[in-house]
Amino acid sequence: MAHYQGNSDIIMDEQMPIFGGYAGGIEETTIVDIATHINAFVMSNASWHLDGPVHIRWGSTNTRETLQIAGWACATISEFTDIISGNQYYPCAGPCTEMCLLEASAQSMTDTASGREILSGVAAAKGVVQDKTTGMEARMMGEVARATSGMDIAEVNGIIDNLVKLYEKDYAKAPEGKTFQECYDVATVTPTDEYVKVYDGARRKLEELGLVF
Repeated sequence: MAHYQGNSDIIMDEQMPIFGGYAGGIEETTIVDIATHINAFVMSNASWHLDGPVHIRWGSTNTRETLQIAGWACATISEFTDIISGNQYYPCAGPCTEMCLLEASAQSMTDTASGREILSGVAAAKGVVQDKTTGMEARMMGEVARATSGMDIAEVNGIIDNLVKLYEKDYAKAPEGKTFQECYDVATVTPTDEYVKVYDGARRKLEELGLVF
């Protein structure tokens, strides 16, 4: 840290509190999450903090519980401090699947509505499989964030509740999806027609839930 400070580096301090671990339940993990934000600046003199509460069973940041934790923690940090906060994205499903895009959308809505400054995603397939990340997941994250901006919190909560219901039963059998090479034209770095159709289908589902793009 002294080296970073001496070089006037921008310091990103990341912590990902685990729901269901030593921290405990939703309320307790939210307290830990807020504490990690403060700790990043007290201990590391960070420029900004990268968050990402993760579910101990599913290894995902997009579950109902971890979304609540991230939303509550960021809303608190946003109201009482000027800390810049980001959030990691770890959907269970892989690229070129509707589930992956819907998972990312739920978190994007949560982050945007709670005042998150930085959306850091998307690491599909829990971020642990080689070549399982593409620009289409990030595109959905960004488009949903823009659509959510300015919405009433009660309306956002209603959409998120119904959105999570669409995929939360499938955590144990989340589709693996395809690698970047399989769902993108590597030469032109553009998504395949198949992935565009999957993307458009996920977007239609979001519109049916009440999100206006």
